[in-house]
Amino acid sequence: MLGSVSRVARELLHEASRDLAPTLIVVALFQAFFIQRLPDSPGGLIGGFAVVLVGLALFVKGLDAAIFPAGETMAFDFARRGSFVWLMLFAFCISFASVAAEPALMAVAYKAEVVSGGSMGALTLRLVAGLGVGLAVVGGVWRIVAGDSIGSYLVPGYLVVIALTWLAPPQLVGLAFDSGGVVASTVTAPLLTALGVGLATSIRGRNPLLDGFGLIAFGALAPMVIIQLYGIVFFEPPAAGTPVVMMPSDDQHQYVAVEMLIDFLIMVRNLLPIIAVVLFSSFVILRRPLADPKGLAVGMVLVAVGLFLFDEGLQVGLFPLGDEMTNGLMRDGVAIWAIHLYGFLIGFATTMAEPALIALSIKADEVSLGQLDGFWLRCLVSIGVGIGIVIGCARILHGTNIAYWLIPGYLLVLAMAVVAPRFIVPIAFDCGGVTTSTVTVPLVTALGVGLAERTPGRDPMIDGFGLIAFASLLPMIIVMAYGMLATWMLRTRRTAGEEGE
Repeated sequence: MLGSVSRVARELLHEASRDLAPTLIVVALFQAFFIQRLPDSPGGLIGGFAVVLVGLALFVKGLDAAIFPAGETMAFDFARRGSFVWLMLFAFCISFASVAAEPALMAVAYKAEVVSGGSMGALTLRLVAGLGVGLAVVGGVWRIVAGDSIGSYLVPGYLVVIALTWLAPPQLVGLAFDSGGVVASTVTAPLLTALGVGLATSIRGRNPLLDGFGLIAFGALAPMVIIQLYGIVFFEPPAAGTPVVMMPSDDQHQYVAVEMLIDFLIMVRNLLPIIAVVLFSSFVILRRPLADPKGLAVGMVLVAVGLFLFDEGLQVGLFPLGDEMTNGLMRDGVAIWAIHLYGFLIGFATTMAEPALIALSIKADEVSLGQLDGFWLRCLVSIGVGIGIVIGCARILHGTNIAYWLIPGYLLVLAMAVVAPRFIVPIAFDCGGVTTSTVTVPLVTALGVGLAERTPGRDPMIDGFGLIAFASLLPMIIVMAYGMLATWMLRTRRTAGEEGE
């Protein structure tokens, strides 16, 4: 018994270490060659990283043991029985609940609450994003059921996003686009991929490659719309002179144990909607007992503990580390190109290890029967993320309005979606939604906010967010360009072969 537990623990830590290793290597190289000094509290940062590692390992194990099997099985049962109304209700509820518990979204939401002086609360942001994703996924499920082209939904959706960008408060534009880039990460992306491909497989006349992908794209689009709408109707900008607290305070530690217990109970509360959706769908709608209630219970405990540890490590390790790196790179004597190189390497290295992207690339390789190589897809997406972060950093340093970059970028994406091969479009949009890992987001968010806070004439709330938006935009362009180039080369070879005959 102890041997098997030890073996599982080693496997989990090995997988989590593999995901964190690229980030550690990049940070160590820049500390040694550019910053050339140790962080102010290296022990705390190392401890925070260790807690993140353990938390991420437990969290992923809990997902594999509980949430993913339950979600996939129920989606298949709904589709097999033809209960499409209940299927869409299930899709909404499970999407809303999973987004509310998404670690990457938590990281952005916490930073937004701090930078905005509380005018954009973390819980409010998560609930608004969850509502938008739930509604969008319902639309995506309906598209699969109806067999419609994904472009007929996403093109109008992005045109709405572009229009709202001119109307929304400037403090929320970058944040809205960043939120769209992180809602489909560790929890949500594999669920939506399995749901979409499973539906397309189980419905006669649907192609898993053409119709199964795209739910992540719907989910990524929704926060861009609903957060900007929320900003137009409800948002009140922070008062002038509101202080920006870049690192958590170290004061008042006498009640640490009580505070940690409260934080854990809050994390459990955040997961209760997922449990409620699974239990209600199983017992009330499908009217059958859970296939593995013990496994579900153990898995949910692992998810809760893992999320709690990840959240604590985030506050103690990753956010302060991101601030330390930005401080070091912005000091006198460090070249601007070093900041861009740091952003590119952090984006590329961590995206290559992104579990959600790995899962998506494997599924794309599988359903395309090897025509779309999973490894090269990950490389293209990772390069796109790195380039996107470089462009985003340049935008902050030069002070250009983010709309002047994102609107032409998304117009280009929409134009490419019209002319690109049909099979590559939903995959490209999905790739844009899974680029940012739970490790990348805290560091990239801290980099953007830190650059804006330390560059004269920049507002951290207006200029600091948006790096993740660029990290989501560029992969879509690159993947569709790859699909167009590959199709052109294939046609050229076929034409040459026919002429040779």
